[in-house]
Amino acid sequence: MPYMSRPLRIEYDNAYHYVMNRGRDRQMIFHGDKYYKAFLKTLAQAHERFTLQVHAYCLMGNHYHLLVKTPHVFF
Repeated sequence: MPYMSRPLRIEYDNAYHYVMNRGRDRQMIFHGDKYYKAFLKTLAQAHERFTLQVHAYCLMGNHYHLLVKTPHVFF
């Protein structure tokens, strides 16, 4: 059976988003300091490219949590 895509997300300026992602079967996704640093560098690039504002984050070995704000919606 084919997978169905999710409904489109309602987007608007200055929206807050809670983002969470976990490794498959709760496996590790950060295998050391260089992985944490690479993830934070990617967040910094998202900030620069999309003006994404990161208000809070928690990086754990097998998952992460983010609270981000999208000041501008790009269509």
